Amino acid sequence: MSAVETAPAAAAAAAPALTPREVELLARVPDGLFIAGVWEAGSASRIEVSDPATGRVIKRIADARPEDGIRALDAAVEAAEDWAATPPRARAEILRRAFDLLQERRDDFALLMTLEMGKPLAEANGEVTYGGEFLRWFSEEAVRIGGRFGQNPEGTGTMVVSQRPVGPSYLITPWNFPLAMATRKIAPALAAGCTVVVKPAELTPLTTLFFAQLLTDAGVPAGVVNVVPTSDAGALSEPIITDPRLRKLSFTGSTPVGRRLLAQAGRTVLRTSMELGGNAPFLVFEDADLDKAVEGAMLAKFRNIGQACTAANRFLVHTSVAEEFAARVTAAVGALKLGRGTDAGVTIGPLIDGRAVVSMGELIGDAVARGARILTGGTAPAGDGFFFEPTVLTDVQPGSAILREEIFGPVLAISTFDTEDEAVARANDTEFGLVGYVFTRDLARGHRMIDRLDTGMMGLNTGLVSNAAAPFGGVKQSGIGREGGAEGIHEYLSTKYTLIPAG
Repeated sequence: MSAVETAPAAAAAAAPALTPREVELLARVPDGLFIAGVWEAGSASRIEVSDPATGRVIKRIADARPEDGIRALDAAVEAAEDWAATPPRARAEILRRAFDLLQERRDDFALLMTLEMGKPLAEANGEVTYGGEFLRWFSEEAVRIGGRFGQNPEGTGTMVVSQRPVGPSYLITPWNFPLAMATRKIAPALAAGCTVVVKPAELTPLTTLFFAQLLTDAGVPAGVVNVVPTSDAGALSEPIITDPRLRKLSFTGSTPVGRRLLAQAGRTVLRTSMELGGNAPFLVFEDADLDKAVEGAMLAKFRNIGQACTAANRFLVHTSVAEEFAARVTAAVGALKLGRGTDAGVTIGPLIDGRAVVSMGELIGDAVARGARILTGGTAPAGDGFFFEPTVLTDVQPGSAILREEIFGPVLAISTFDTEDEAVARANDTEFGLVGYVFTRDLARGHRMIDRLDTGMMGLNTGLVSNAAAPFGGVKQSGIGREGGAEGIHEYLSTKYTLIPAG
């Protein structure tokens, strides 16, 4: 019997009705397609967006068809030349106005994310801060697009190296960070002078639609940003990706879907950015500060209800401190409060849907069958919504599915190691390489881990690495390219070299 089938630990209360504030906010969120600066009703088909804390539909929005996607690309192509020619300072000021408007409307955006995705309101406010920083950062980067000018080594001419916008871009965002993943892609594209078509996730499209209206209010011209939510991502995306007018694809999501999109992008040799799956190791060495390690574990595992590609997946703890670490982290996890993200004191919201709940139960059931022990949690409470108790497992054995698969939920799985070499080998024993976390007081060991872990990012004595000023991305099958930082804008720029002969 899987954990999801066992008796519930607590019965959830009946789902409350939407408050007047929530009803009013949802009424202000556009429900159409956004193409060429116009909100369109689209076909009769509608996407039903649900609150994962209750399972109830909270809004119905337009469902884009493949022909709508092509019309959105038409609009982006039509606007591309004028937007590319817009002075960098003008593009920067629009992005800065968007940042300012987001701060003014932060309460609306935070509540909307909690309603459609489920994260606690405090975390949603944190995402507004984080997502806004991409607008501010790339407003500053827009005026710093540079190049090179100088004599060639032979002295026979002058070399001019310049940067220009890649061109119309297709941006596919995930459901787990509805605002930050939109700003992390849209902001550098607009800063570089590219126009975009955005396809938000079917599960959480409302934040992107609300953000598109904010961008219009900030002064983004018609056609520069187009938004096409859809219930059939494959049918909508393939004609756009294979259209020779498209020049850039950016995708955040699972590795299997990323592989399919890369194959489609290969037909027209598109520039691609792929932020794919993760299986992050969290290494706790024998000399670690356990207070910091537990604090880092709570951030790295339970932020966003564990539904993050950066979430720690495999907790590898030195044998000598494993029992104490497990006890401390279990106490911290036991203090978390499960509930609707709008309720006071809630620190863990629902999972995104019923499939995610079933997945948690199956992963825990497999681990327990192989010898793991549940220290806390492990069940799905009865009642409305898609809740799963925050869980700690220890003695997780090699071969367990939970060590191979991305968990994407509030389950912390502990196994042990004896030597540094063993820890590194096990940390790197995965097809993924997005991020790793290391806790040690030994500075030399910390520096060794920077070189030895096969990841694109690493947190040394911290459980949170994301920052708009830093390059975000992975190695191996965790992706291609970087988002954020000085590197982020270059994903939307092409390099051109010109030779001017001497004399």
